Amino acid sequence: YRDAARGQVEGVILLDGPHLVREAISAHVPVQHVLAAREALDGDELPALLDTLPPGVPVAAASSAVMDAVSPVRSSSTIVALANRPSEAEGVFESAVPLVVVACDVQDPGNVGAIVRVAEAAGATGVVVAGRSADPFGWKALRGSMGSALRLPLRIEADLHGVLDAARRRGLQVVATVPRGGTALFDAPLTVPSVLLIGAEGAGLPPEAVRDADLRVTIPMAPPVESLNAAVAAAVLLYEARRQRTH
Repeated sequence: YRDAARGQVEGVILLDGPHLVREAISAHVPVQHVLAAREALDGDELPALLDTLPPGVPVAAASSAVMDAVSPVRSSSTIVALANRPSEAEGVFESAVPLVVVACDVQDPGNVGAIVRVAEAAGATGVVVAGRSADPFGWKALRGSMGSALRLPLRIEADLHGVLDAARRRGLQVVATVPRGGTALFDAPLTVPSVLLIGAEGAGLPPEAVRDADLRVTIPMAPPVESLNAAVAAAVLLYEARRQRTH
């Protein structure tokens, strides 16, 4: 079954390149099929990677022309694979001291992937991809996350209000990022269990999400800069939260 809206096969993810295939194997994501560049099989890296596949995974060799057609990147990868789509986390708010990033309407898949990657790097306990955000398991988002989406607790929710209601029921502080007028980031209390709301590129967060937040935070920026890329904003917030929680 092909999901026409997303241009992908339901329940299947595309792993493009040795790094993602290696990360999927390490994360015990079931790999279904592998296609490897024939000329790369004479080297050391690719055969060593193929040796780590679970027994029984079909592996086919392909010409460079076929790899160009299959690999979605400009310079085709030496290996691509199809794998089972990971299950979404059930209890994304239920760690000891939750720090969860909620990406709302972040439509660029590279940004979604980068948010997931920096969330894992900074020690966040989970990510929720909400609203009209790009699929974190799409090939481009997966490349952006560099495998973090295969490890970090992750949920996809269409209804942002439902996400925030669930967070509040568990006693989490809802923190909305705003371009101006909020508490300066370095004065914001981020040691308590929190969800950090990151808005869409350009449009930002929905007004009602900002209005109902427990805390509105602004990242200081020197003029004339007025906004940051969504993934950059997430990184700044997450590392300030990490600083506060480790000092």
